[in-house]
Formats: sequence, C-alpha cells, structure tokens
Amino acid sequence: MSAKLDRRHFVAAGTTALAMPFLARSASAQGTSQGTSQGTWPSRQIRMICSYPAGGQTDLLARAYGEFISKQVGKTVVIENKPGAAGAIGTAEVARAEPDGHTILCSISTTYIMNRVVMKNPGYDMDKDLTLVSVIPGAGLLLVANPKTGVKTLEDFVTFARKSGKVNFGTYSAGSSPHMTINELNKQYGLNIEPVHYRGEAPMWTGILEGTLDAAMGSYTAAQSVLQSDRGTVFAVHSKKVDAIPAIKTLPEQGATSKFFTVSGFTGWAVPKATPQPVVDRLAELCVAANNDPKVKEVLATFVLEPAIGFKETNALYQRELPIWIESARSLGLEPA
Repeated sequence: MSAKLDRRHFVAAGTTALAMPFLARSASAQGTSQGTSQGTWPSRQIRMICSYPAGGQTDLLARAYGEFISKQVGKTVVIENKPGAAGAIGTAEVARAEPDGHTILCSISTTYIMNRVVMKNPGYDMDKDLTLVSVIPGAGLLLVANPKTGVKTLEDFVTFARKSGKVNFGTYSAGSSPHMTINELNKQYGLNIEPVHYRGEAPMWTGILEGTLDAAMGSYTAAQSVLQSDRGTVFAVHSKKVDAIPAIKTLPEQGATSKFFTVSGFTGWAVPKATPQPVVDRLAELCVAANNDPKVKEVLATFVLEPAIGFKETNALYQRELPIWIESARSLGLEPA
C-alpha cells in the first residue's frame, strides 16, 4: 500500500528515530547559579546548539522553537549547528557551558541514548552533565518493502524472508532504530535479515528506488521519494500509527512482541546540569507554548510529529522508554568505540 504526502507540506530533510533521556536533578541544582533565577532569565542572548547539520529535522525544529522563544523573552536565540561524532561534539560543548540557561542543546536519541552504549568516552556524562527540559515524541517509522517482494503485511514479510533465506534491509546508520528492529524481528521469527547501513535516509531510500534493497525503515517524510513513485509498499509502522496512513498497522498490532516496538523515541532540549529549576521550568513552559505558533505547527506537520511536552511528562516518558532502548541497543552486541 502506497501513501503520498501533500507536496505543499513536504520538506526534504533528514529525520531521526528519536530518544533523549531525562537526567535526574540533585537538590542542589535547584538553587540559584551565577545569580540566575526565573525573574532575571534571560539576561542576554541565548545560544541554542543543534548537534546535527543545518537543514535536517532537528535543525528545523530548533529554529522554529527558538524563534518563538526569542519573541516571548525579548532576547535573540541564535541557532548554532555543531554536528559530528553522532551529536557528541555539540553535546559536550553544552555540558561544559555555564549552567545559567543561556546555552541550550537540541538533539536526538543517537546522542542521548546510543552514544552512552557504543562510545567509551563521548565527552560528556549524561547523568551528571545535562538536564532534559522538554521533548517532542517521535513519529511512527515506516517499514517499506520493494514491490517485487509482494509484501503488504508483516506476515507477508516474514514469509518472504523465510523463503528467501536472506533479506537485505536498509537502515540509516548502525545502531539506529531500524537496526534494532531488524535484530528484534530476527530473534522473534528466526529470520536472517541482513542490515545494510547507509549514512542517512536519502541514500537508503535510493537503495529501494534502485531495487538493491528488499526493504528499508525510516520516516514518513523522507520516504516520499519512494512512496510517490510507487516504488515501495508500506507494510507496517514501528510503534505508533501515522495519521496520514491510518490503515497501516503497527508491528505490535501485527504480532511482533519485542518491548522495543512499544517505544517511540523523541527529540528535545537539554541544559547544563546545575541550571536553576525555575529556569528549567520556564523554558519547558515556553517549549509547550510554542506548539501553538503557526511556524512551529508547520514544521511539526511536515515531519508528522506530536507537540512538545512538559517537564514532568518528559520525565515520565524517559523513565518508561530509556531502559528499553538501552536493553535493545546492547543486544546488538556493539562495542564502545
């Protein structure tokens, strides 16, 4: 079954299966720091460091929310792209910044979850250096099959994989959500799905277009090059329904049982650990309020994302999903670099 995106809302950009951990705050971190409080913040220009390149999903979210925050607080929010090392370069810079609310990080699950599993020293300690403020729950990721396979459901895919003996399945990076999905499907169904890792979604979907892949998994937005040309068939979504294609069932709805298929991941904002709680609360409130801004709504709609959620809701989401992400990541057998 194919699905098409209204071209008026389509923006060619990268994506991510997102997850960012909430980092527990100590009682001392809730006091003042550098004389900053909710009443005086911000006292100067705010730096929002995006740990991924300009033009991608994370960058566009940072810019939309940053512009709204700037209008509300009367101070400029400057977006600085500091990509590299799976987001670790920009994240380490924020971790070392003054904890006064004037340096904010916008990043994704690879940075916050996977790096702590696969990197021996990413340059920051997630539990000691950063506090999560607000997140945008991740969108449902699509599982798409090459039409020549005849696959239209998960059951069809399992049957095809067993008959073929080996299936080439594209991912947008090693250790990504698609990589973990392949691992979990192999374990449950006794399959031999082979992950084919690309550097990003664009070249991965090209593999489907060219017929070199049997299947691939990624975002609804980035998959449009395949879906609009009828070169791919969506047979499942990872854990969350996609409003634009409501008839497509999730993996759990089709019988997949791994706990990993219950998490959505998320993108969001973090600040240095000792940032005063009143500043954290105010920033979280601004992120939630931004959901009603027309420009923010447009970006969220483009990537089929839910609105940002508050500080307490973010904590609850993290507590529920983080252990599952880590368990699934470690089951891949990746060793720290």
